[in-house]
Amino acid sequence: MTILLFAMLGVFIFMMFRRNKKTQQQQAQLQSQFAPGVEVMTSFGLFGRIVEMDDAENKVVLELSPGNLATVHRQAVTKIVEPVAEAPVDVPDDASSLTVADAEASASPETPEETLRRLNDEGKKDS
Repeated sequence: MTILLFAMLGVFIFMMFRRNKKTQQQQAQLQSQFAPGVEVMTSFGLFGRIVEMDDAENKVVLELSPGNLATVHRQAVTKIVEPVAEAPVDVPDDASSLTVADAEASASPETPEETLRRLNDEGKKDS
């Protein structure tokens, strides 16, 4: 019985060290990507662009907005923010496609039996 207990304790300690090592490797990989001009987020929710890095003192100077600088510890920077490419919105030349009449004409009419069945099914979901 005690052998089983020690084996479980050994597996637990092994998994704990493995998790810590993996976390340290991820943090080291992230910090290797730091360079001036990279958009980042800190652990306390500030977004900014790296302006300057001081490896000797583990400090990073972030530009939060034009002219506003903040100095944080290097480990406080936890995420590199990737720019999101927005999909272009197709805007019609005229407003004819935005009218309510076209939207109602495209919708298929529902029979009274289908409406009753749909409403009964919605009532069952709530209870």
